[in-house]
Amino acid sequence: MDLDRGIVQNSDKVNWRKEFSTQELTLAYQSLGVVYGEISTSPLYVYRNTFAEDIGHSETNEEIYGVLSLVFWTLTLVPLVKYVFIVLKADDNGEGGTFALYSLLCRHAKVGLLPNCQLADEELSEYKKHSCGMAPERSLAFRLKSLLERHKVLQRILLVLALLGTCMVIGVGVLKPTISVFSAVSGLELSMSKEHHRYVEVPGACIILIGLFALQRYGTDKVGFLFAPIVCIWLFCISAIGIYNIFYWNPHVYQALSPYYVFQFLKKTRRGGWMALCGILLCITGSEAMFAGLGHFSQLSIKIAFTSLVYPSLILAYMGQAAYFSRHHDVEQEYHFGFYVSVPEKLRWPVLVIAILAAVVGSQSIITGTFSIIRQCSALSCFPRVKVVHTSSKIHGQVYIPEINWLLMLLCLAVTIGFRDTKLMGNASGLAVVSVMLVTSCLMSLVIVICWHKNVMLAIGFVLFFGTIEALFFSASVIKFFEGAWVPVALAFVFLSVMCVWHYGTLKKYEFDVQNKVSLSWLLSLGPTLGFARVRGIGLVHTELVSGIPAIFSHFVTNLPAFHQILVFLCIKHVPVPHVRPEERFLVGRVGPRDFRVYRCIVRYGYHDVHKDDDEFEKDLVCSIAKFIQAGSGGGCNNSSNDEPEKGGGKMTVVGTCSSTSHHPILVSENAHEINHVDKAETSSESHKVVKPKKKVRFIVPESPKIDTGAMEELKELMQAREVGVAYIIGQSYMRAKPGSSMLKKLAINLGYEFLRKNSREPSYELSAPHASSLEVGMMYQV
Repeated sequence: MDLDRGIVQNSDKVNWRKEFSTQELTLAYQSLGVVYGEISTSPLYVYRNTFAEDIGHSETNEEIYGVLSLVFWTLTLVPLVKYVFIVLKADDNGEGGTFALYSLLCRHAKVGLLPNCQLADEELSEYKKHSCGMAPERSLAFRLKSLLERHKVLQRILLVLALLGTCMVIGVGVLKPTISVFSAVSGLELSMSKEHHRYVEVPGACIILIGLFALQRYGTDKVGFLFAPIVCIWLFCISAIGIYNIFYWNPHVYQALSPYYVFQFLKKTRRGGWMALCGILLCITGSEAMFAGLGHFSQLSIKIAFTSLVYPSLILAYMGQAAYFSRHHDVEQEYHFGFYVSVPEKLRWPVLVIAILAAVVGSQSIITGTFSIIRQCSALSCFPRVKVVHTSSKIHGQVYIPEINWLLMLLCLAVTIGFRDTKLMGNASGLAVVSVMLVTSCLMSLVIVICWHKNVMLAIGFVLFFGTIEALFFSASVIKFFEGAWVPVALAFVFLSVMCVWHYGTLKKYEFDVQNKVSLSWLLSLGPTLGFARVRGIGLVHTELVSGIPAIFSHFVTNLPAFHQILVFLCIKHVPVPHVRPEERFLVGRVGPRDFRVYRCIVRYGYHDVHKDDDEFEKDLVCSIAKFIQAGSGGGCNNSSNDEPEKGGGKMTVVGTCSSTSHHPILVSENAHEINHVDKAETSSESHKVVKPKKKVRFIVPESPKIDTGAMEELKELMQAREVGVAYIIGQSYMRAKPGSSMLKKLAINLGYEFLRKNSREPSYELSAPHASSLEVGMMYQV
């Protein structure tokens, strides 16, 4: 019997491993079309931008060998060593990108500026996942963490640094599609005159860009499977051409991989060689996409794809181009250093078609990363609310943001029409790329010390080694500021201004709510009726406060002295983790004694969680309050928030959704004759949620000796109120700077924040609330 069981267990392990390996290989294949398209198309323009005007190409081949050596070591040290082997390990529970590093730091040190964090949030499973525990009090990690927590100025600098990296990612999202597509189309210059070429190049690039952004609405999953074969063919094509060029033109070109040629190159070219670093930098554009696209794929799948296919193919491609140029020194035109001249003449047209398709794919990776990182910022109140469309039911990280998609398209078209030159586009793209890498290196050094609790010398060594490399590239890019590099700076300034104004306005709004919240003693002095008529039903008062009574409630009841028999102060907030488990979704507590029938419910979402529709949310909310009532007014509590002491309420209790546990204090009935368990009702409502109206779902309290009389009466009252209906009381606030405020504050609040608020989407809970059951209460905030 035991032997049979062992055989079954081993069989299960083998099947699980096969399924796991198949899934990883599938994700690795998909990542080729989404993550690696950008870096795979860099051979189209690296040599051309490097030899544009700063350096020549002599008969000794010192320049071409030096450039090849620089490209090889840059590709090896930055994408392979830094990102694949180090940075990818700093994922935020599977999510990557600049803002994921900031979120990771916020979780390990209290450096977030929004003051709605609670102690109970730190007990979430995702908070503790991959945690290295607390650092010893005398360690440098603990002292550095304490320093960041004490000084608000350092916290603001850290936030601005993270936002700056995010803005530069958006800049890359504008510039990378432009240069990739434009460089691919520029291959036509070998087959037509210059006069005709300029009338084809720009319109052709614009048409391709419009088609690319039009495809985004189909989602990463479909686009990945569509684009992955193109990248595979492209990588095979450039590596095959590279091998051909190596053996046909210069089999000894491999010697140029020695770092000796780097020193010889810089010694000979001096300032010109330093300026040429701006072109060499383009060989690693797309490295950040590996990290930013981590939410769409797994860490292992990204590593497999890069080390086994992408990296070897790129090295062979660059070696092949260098071998060709080492035997051709008759450079008459700029395009003679382009990719297509090294392609055998009979293969140029097929390669041109594949290159255009690969350039489209290359643009996909950074667009995907831009969607992902903007969604993170928006969830953590650092970017105006936008529409987020989830394109995959299996992978939550795969999203599409229509507003950002069309904005990126317009900016790409503007840059294409305005520049019409790969050199200017390359200068702009290079500065944006290296800026993101510098920000990542700075944040990564803090992660090594604060989150991983590693020796500080390791963090210093990391930032000095990689930071020095990136600083050299950055210095070369800044020199080209007036030659196109001003574009990412201008874009970063605009987006950073928007982010800072939105975050500042959100912070001031929350501070006003905290300062003007109604004291609990006022509520208690009103007695069980709360001083006004209690009508049947459940009243949900939406608030951003995690403690106290919002001013919007007193404003409402002062003008209309009536409210529902069940009153719930509902706070929906995001915590700095990607996902919150369903069993940890709700924090429920009382406000006042039991006979007041007033509750506080805090609903916690990660920045990649999907909000449920109103029917499911209402059911989960009622179930969570019912489970809290069954547990007792203070019993059954396993976590407490930093809420103020609420008399008669005790601590906040962590409660899951209806579907997260099998035991519920209530039953659900779809009609008067049939009673099902809530799990069955959930399945039924999901399969028929279009045809079955919400009022048919009834909650029934079962008779149980384990529930005391008071709790049974409270549950019955809750169920009766739910049958009557739920009313959503939503505060609509308008902000104005206080009289006497500085001109800068008035501009930020009165003009900037209010303009963004009016033109951004409403919060998801407002959009999902039924219009017939919603009531907006307007109130002016003077901050």
